[in-house]
Amino acid sequence: MVELLPIVGSGLVGGGAFLAVRTVFGLLATDDLTQDAAWRYDVSRINQLRQIDLLYRYLQPIIQLFGRINRVAFPDQMPLMARELQAAGFPRYWTPQEYLGKCQVIALLLGPLYAYLFVQFFGPPGTVMAILFTLLTAVFLRRRLAALARERLVLIKRRMPFMLDLVTLLMEAGSTFLHALERGVKQYEGHPVGQELGRVLAEISMGKGRIGAFEALRDRLNDDEITSIVGSILQGEQLGTPLAKLFRTQADVLRLKRTQRAETIAGEAGVQMLLPGILVMASTVIIIIGPFILGFLYADVF
Repeated sequence: MVELLPIVGSGLVGGGAFLAVRTVFGLLATDDLTQDAAWRYDVSRINQLRQIDLLYRYLQPIIQLFGRINRVAFPDQMPLMARELQAAGFPRYWTPQEYLGKCQVIALLLGPLYAYLFVQFFGPPGTVMAILFTLLTAVFLRRRLAALARERLVLIKRRMPFMLDLVTLLMEAGSTFLHALERGVKQYEGHPVGQELGRVLAEISMGKGRIGAFEALRDRLNDDEITSIVGSILQGEQLGTPLAKLFRTQADVLRLKRTQRAETIAGEAGVQMLLPGILVMASTVIIIIGPFILGFLYADVF
């Protein structure tokens, strides 16, 4: 009888742990929220986020709480973050305040790890460093969004001349603008330029006008070169100018600007390599002359 007590105790502990885990997962279940006529779009957005983002699925109330705080605390940053989310290619279900709340939640989750590591190495003063690194993590995640938006814009502008050339060739061969654009999107499927123009086609197929769809593209990317291309398309739509000729001109302009950017970067490379070059030369001089200097200084000692 006495030998059965540990087995029974282990079974009770295991059963209690199982029930606790099951209760937690039940509370954090990913079942869709019920629809409400007043908030139907927001409920659909939240359901989609719960499906595609693991952290949002389990910490939705906390992220939404931070989102409400961010809406009040950083009202000037929200429009900029909204454009960066669109330019970076993130799902349109994210609102800027909730994405910033997600970044803050990640930083807070890493806070205990920072505290443990810094207190182990530096003692009580490490708590201040842990708080500082927690704040820096939130700032880094925020800056990472801007960096992702810039990188994706670079990818789009690199491929845009080739996309315009393909659309131009198809239109000169007798294809309509939308059909040529659809073929171009299929050709660059998976690439950011294909994704953005594919979204334009999707909006047009859902009933949105061409002008409105391309204006939405311009507002999403918020780039001077893309704005110039969209302006040419809108001008051609309004004035009846042949789009093939406009696309060929815009493709040549984009290539010229790309060459100018490459020349600028190449010109700056020499200046940026100046300091590393000086350090390498100084190190080489020290390595060569150092033994002679040491021999001269310690000659009398030996």
